[in-house]
Amino acid sequence: MKDLMGKAIWDFYHNENPEDLQTETSISELDELPVKYLFRDFDGMNAIEQKALQLAKGKTLDIGAGAGSHALYLQNEKNLDVTALDISPKSIEVCQLRGIKKAVAENMLHFSGETFDTILLLMNGTGIFQSLHVIDIYLKKLYSLLNPNGQILIDSTDILYMFDEDEDGGVYIPAEGYYGELDYIVHYKGESEDPIKWLYLDFNTLKNAAENNGFKIEKVLQEEDSYLAKLIKK
Repeated sequence: MKDLMGKAIWDFYHNENPEDLQTETSISELDELPVKYLFRDFDGMNAIEQKALQLAKGKTLDIGAGAGSHALYLQNEKNLDVTALDISPKSIEVCQLRGIKKAVAENMLHFSGETFDTILLLMNGTGIFQSLHVIDIYLKKLYSLLNPNGQILIDSTDILYMFDEDEDGGVYIPAEGYYGELDYIVHYKGESEDPIKWLYLDFNTLKNAAENNGFKIEKVLQEEDSYLAKLIKK
């Protein structure tokens, strides 16, 4: 991993000639992601993010913390005990520089030693699951990181709308695999990461997977094709 996301975050924080990130998927064209957006405050967040932060309680783990905006809000505005976790070392360095007291550069599957009352997975948090073939591995790991009655607050988008309709109003979906399993590529300053697997989940598919792994689940908020779900450890 070249850690291009982390490099962009680092460059922006240190004012080292930052440029916007570019992202693309196997079904979408190149799109600009302003690095400044990763440093937004609560008022700059969307309704799903705001609702998740309002629901967060107790000892909290922010997975995929990025520049740390969610963790900072919970630490500084809600006085929660928060750990920011990200696979990107440079992102975690910036989290520390921004004042997050606990910030760890680690793959969530390898993270251990603590349990939490709340786990956050935001900005299409289901993406980290990669594919339906391995979703159980991730959900079992998340279950092990929760205290009894702990909660996971996770968002995603049903991307069915991105596929073409036929003359009868049906949707053409490629036959292989689940339609939300995509390749995701990040570009920054002329460099490109290798494609990673990224999973967008409709709510019913997430619900089935969550219940199969011992969670109770409810949809907390729906915003167009995106939603926030709460998974509770039984």
